This record gives sequence, structure tokens and C-alpha cells, in this order.
Amino acid sequence: MIDLTVGFTLVREFPATPAEMWRYWTDPAEATHWMHPRGVTTPQETIRFDVRPGGRYEYVMVNAETGERYPTGGVFREVVPYERMVFTWGKPDDDPDDCPLVTVTFQPTAAGTQMTFDLRGVPAKPSDDIYEGWEEALDRLGEHVSSGKDHR
Repeated sequence: MIDLTVGFTLVREFPATPAEMWRYWTDPAEATHWMHPRGVTTPQETIRFDVRPGGRYEYVMVNAETGERYPTGGVFREVVPYERMVFTWGKPDDDPDDCPLVTVTFQPTAAGTQMTFDLRGVPAKPSDDIYEGWEEALDRLGEHVSSGKDHR
């Protein structure tokens, strides 16, 4: 059984509205630009999102140097557009009841959006691969948002 009392939280500010941030998280044309750490890509054709409670998602990260593939996926547990999404995080065929749980919330601010990313079920901390991987992915998200380009 997974221990949802362990995990970590990352909070970031973005110069985009909650609706725009939602799109960055749920549109494959946007997610392909950031949903991976450095040195890895996420080809758009591997990304599938069914953003509704009980809907599944999946994507494949590919190591740019070795070609190694990292299939990722899970099930959306809660979906409140522009405000909150909760989803399991693991491999596409993992039992969702035995996977870590991610909660992403979007809070409007004067400068855009405060996004809180919370991962439960992984005893990670700074310098761990999972923590660092998500930090790098969110750094890439920030770069993508700040680029001001609409990739729809």
C-alpha cells in the first residue's frame, strides 16, 4: 500500500491566467514543450489526456541521448477546470489505487497564477531524482509560459 503521508510540494508563480495554466497542463501541443526534465523529450504523439474524473492520461518521455523510453500515466481523480486537478502518477498500466497522487492547484494572483504542485506517495526530497525531475519540468514550464508563444 502506498504511503500518502510522504511527499513534497513545489509552489511557483507564472505570468499567465489560471485558464492558460490549465491549457499548459491539459493540451498535448503545450505539454510536449515542458512535461519532462532536461535531457528528455515528450513527443506530442505520445501524449493522451482524457481530463475528467476517471479519465486516463499517458505520455512517454524519451532520453535524448540514449533513446530510452519512460512511459508515464494514470487516472484523473478530481477535475475542477482552471482550479484543481488530482491524478495518480505511475506507469500507464499500474493499479491506480497503488500509485502516488499528484494535486495541482491554480490560484489567481495580481501577476498571473500561483501554481501548487503536491506529490504524495513518494518519499522524495531535494537532490532525489523524482524531486529534481519535477523541479526541472516545472522550470521548463516556466520558460515555456514566459516565452509568450501560443503553441495551439
